[in-house]
Amino acid sequence: MGSKLYVGGLPYSATQAELTDLFSAHGTVESANVISDKFTGQSRGFGFVEMSTGEEAQAAIAALNSTEFGGRTLTVNEAKPQAPRTGGGGGGRGGFGGGGGGDFGGKRRSRF
Repeated sequence: MGSKLYVGGLPYSATQAELTDLFSAHGTVESANVISDKFTGQSRGFGFVEMSTGEEAQAAIAALNSTEFGGRTLTVNEAKPQAPRTGGGGGGRGGFGGGGGGDFGGKRRSRF
């Protein structure tokens, strides 16, 4: 079992320090991150905590899942590996894939 945990249902005002404090009662917290919107900077209401051992992670799940924090009910479980992102590139007209350009009609026309 991994030691990285997903924490959902965070209050939008939650900080990384508060998340660390909350989980440190159940073991050594290696890292705590509150995920925020990249444009507004506002919390997205979830984060990730990495505990030093799998046993500590299990203890934190057992103790904190479905408990209330800041007026919201937490969801704490083992983090799933991030799915590989596909697509890339993109661009083009209005953000709908790229056009390929190419040779319209099969004949090249000269300007002269």
